[in-house]
Amino acid sequence: MATDEKGLPSALPTSWDKPSGGGGAHYKGIVFITGGARSGKSRYAQQLALQLSNNPVYLATARHWDDDFEKRIQRHQAERDERWTSIEEEKNISGLSLSGKVVVMDCVTLWITNFFTDNKYDIDASLQQCKVEIDKLDTANNTFIIISNELGMGMHAETEIGRKFTDLQGWMNQYIAQKANQVIFMVSGIPMVIK
Repeated sequence: MATDEKGLPSALPTSWDKPSGGGGAHYKGIVFITGGARSGKSRYAQQLALQLSNNPVYLATARHWDDDFEKRIQRHQAERDERWTSIEEEKNISGLSLSGKVVVMDCVTLWITNFFTDNKYDIDASLQQCKVEIDKLDTANNTFIIISNELGMGMHAETEIGRKFTDLQGWMNQYIAQKANQVIFMVSGIPMVIK
């Protein structure tokens, strides 16, 4: 595996070469990056986006729940420089005008939380609405680098709602992975290509 100047694994898979001329994205479709908390998913996704585009889009799906969450959002915003265009969209990601862009969607977990709470914890309605949004993404003209979490690998949720959400997350991850051109599992900052 190739490494960057710091000796970390290169974000650009060896099967992908950046187009000559350093222009925008040449690769279209979905790259799905999943893993545990603090496994390096966002860092890897951002590195990959910058290797594919000089002006990528950061699509934040978080809802502004409270002051603590607001601080987390501000911290994430501060990590990105002027090359990035930031867009906030809680649910309707397919309706955004993103033609020809490299888009980092961060993240599926926060995105499906918005559907899950708005649908009063109805798994079936939430899953169906999320699938429709993924199906409507313009993968013919864009590169979507979609970040998610593997909740089912952690502790078992204590509440019924928590268990339902873990199921929803797992099913949505499977759906996106099936649609993706490439799937990367992050472990301790190391990308493992699994598809």
